[in-house]
Amino acid sequence: MNRNKLLSLLGLARRAGRLSLGNDPAMEAMQKGKTALLLVAGDLSPRTLKGLCAAAEETHTELLIMEETMDNIGAALGKRTGVIAVNDAGFADKMRAIYRETEQESNT
Repeated sequence: MNRNKLLSLLGLARRAGRLSLGNDPAMEAMQKGKTALLLVAGDLSPRTLKGLCAAAEETHTELLIMEETMDNIGAALGKRTGVIAVNDAGFADKMRAIYRETEQESNT
């Protein structure tokens, strides 16, 4: 259930213009210090993930790996992507909370 909440919130953030979708736009937003949270699809390639982890560490940006696939994210956002930079602290905080709830449900 919470997975849908996260995708819905991502859709809202996209309509509000608070997301950078795709590897290059997300990297650029991180390097400019705009990114509050970096979300990646569960089926992102290990090579791409490795580069993002390094960039996130360098820019002190939290990176969360979602259970959703690129196709799920694409269906929710209207653009298939595996990398999402959340460029708004309020949205990022809500997404972290939903992510942690989902993680706790998975572990029970």
